[in-house]
Amino acid sequence: MLGLRMPELLIIGFILVLLFGASKLPALGAGLGQGIRSFKKAFGGEDEEKKIPPSTDQQPKA
Repeated sequence: MLGLRMPELLIIGFILVLLFGASKLPALGAGLGQGIRSFKKAFGGEDEEKKIPPSTDQQPKA
């Protein structure tokens, strides 16, 4: 992981909390995750998300 160990990661995390504030970090992470997902989707050439077929598990009538 780029040669980063725990002390370096803690320092980076502390700096992020100072810059953005603890309340904005979850939103920042969510936005980053959505951006990465859309990039992978566009790069992979997928036009639509894989759709799960509807469940055919039906209870037998008694």
